[in-house]
Amino acid sequence: MDRFMEIAYKEALYGISKKHGGPFGAVIVKDGKVISKAHNQVLLKNDPTAHAEVVAIRKACRKLNTIDLGGCTLYASAKPCPMCIGVIQWSRIKDVFFSGDYEDTKKLNFDDQSFYEDFEAEDDHWEQIDEEHFDTLIQAFESCKNDIKY
Repeated sequence: MDRFMEIAYKEALYGISKKHGGPFGAVIVKDGKVISKAHNQVLLKNDPTAHAEVVAIRKACRKLNTIDLGGCTLYASAKPCPMCIGVIQWSRIKDVFFSGDYEDTKKLNFDDQSFYEDFEAEDDHWEQIDEEHFDTLIQAFESCKNDIKY
């Protein structure tokens, strides 16, 4: 087994043993060194965003003091979900290695299919309002964007 994937598996097993959440672990590596590692902590923190990948990315950003993790590699015990894919993209991680795929996690009732359907469907619960007021935020951001990296 790949040594970094083994760390992701150990993280996942630890999380399972503590009943912190699903069987998910993640490791972020840069230049062959582990920057951060994490396991799913959704139940521990009562936080639906505390997936292993997100927790590992948060730790890596703090450790490296940056939001740009370009040049880092993510190892995950399973293929990242739609939310995690978004976080991976925003953090600029390019290379991702995973073990279990969506069919594997679906067997455990971690089924992402409804998310993909929601992305494509019109949602009666989402509505744009007060669009004209967003210009104020655009102007404020533009006036100080040299000071704001993100």
